Amino acid sequence: MGALRTADQQKVEIMRALARGASVIIMDEPTAALSGADADLLHAVVRQLAASGHTVVLISHFLSEVLELADDITVLRDGRLIRTGAAADETEASLIEAMLGRTLGAVFPEQPPAPTTGDPVLTVTDLVAPGVRGVSFSVRPGEIVGLAGLVGAGRSEIVHAIFGAAGRHGGSVELMEPGRGDGEKRTPVGASVPAALNAGLFLIPESRKDQGLVLGRSIRDNVTLSNLAAFARAGWVRTRAERVDAKAMLDRVTVAGDDRRSVSSLSGGNQQKVLFARALQRPRTVLIADEPTRGVDVGSRRAIYDLIVAEASRGIGVIVVSSDVEEVLGLAHRILVIRSGRIVAELSGDDRTEENVLTAAFADPIMSGKS
Repeated sequence: MGALRTADQQKVEIMRALARGASVIIMDEPTAALSGADADLLHAVVRQLAASGHTVVLISHFLSEVLELADDITVLRDGRLIRTGAAADETEASLIEAMLGRTLGAVFPEQPPAPTTGDPVLTVTDLVAPGVRGVSFSVRPGEIVGLAGLVGAGRSEIVHAIFGAAGRHGGSVELMEPGRGDGEKRTPVGASVPAALNAGLFLIPESRKDQGLVLGRSIRDNVTLSNLAAFARAGWVRTRAERVDAKAMLDRVTVAGDDRRSVSSLSGGNQQKVLFARALQRPRTVLIADEPTRGVDVGSRRAIYDLIVAEASRGIGVIVVSSDVEEVLGLAHRILVIRSGRIVAELSGDDRTEENVLTAAFADPIMSGKS
């Protein structure tokens, strides 16, 4: 089971629940890791269960999914019941307002202009790794590049190979060191996580619980883990300096409360923000966010989008991997569509449309991929 992709693990969990034949089935974010086609299949199962007399309690951050499937909707906020009512009386806007206690405004923050000059901060050339087949692309300072495609297309495999968390069979990764300007020589990045971190590359992984957080440790420990040497002297951690720095990072990502609490006590959205706080601890020229809003409520989602755009505004190159086409379109200056471990299309400007992304993901390449 541990060798399966997140989406396949989720499918096995769903099958296990269905196999019990229970009269009441609670599904907690069942489609969070599923592609659109797999989610549609699950929706059909939910409808069949309801039609046959089963009760389904569906917990989901996908408001369109809730409105489509539910007969009644209950809204919770901060552990309190806000209201319960017929789904026919709700809209996405009304649910968002109930969840937040205010209107959300625009879903995505205003993007900084797409950079048109400057040497790339990241250059990937002919990268070959498990699930990756000769990938080449670059990222400029302040540019947000989105990796789109179906679940299993190889997007996560690409960024893990770049970060050194997966072995490389060929190709190269070069990074401009933090603080260097245009025209400075780029540094080859070795195929290891320490080499990537030291060169100025940071990855926020797809699964925060399996790949990112140390769930048995405190919020503070999880924030400072990426830069612990800065607070240590002769093998001892200077707790006062660690506490001050962790609080500053948590304030930037809007996580409130006692940072001595276990990180496992936080909501999914705040756990994700803790990973962003950890990233802010390191000097970096490139930040990779793999599925940054998976299983995250709508309010935290906007806060995470703000963090991503703020990093780009500071001149950091950003790579966003997402199964949500709308998310990629709303954030990225340029979109690389991945299929079978390859870049099959590069979309920028007016070519960045949902139709073009989906056509490239499902069918033959619609245009030449640029490297």
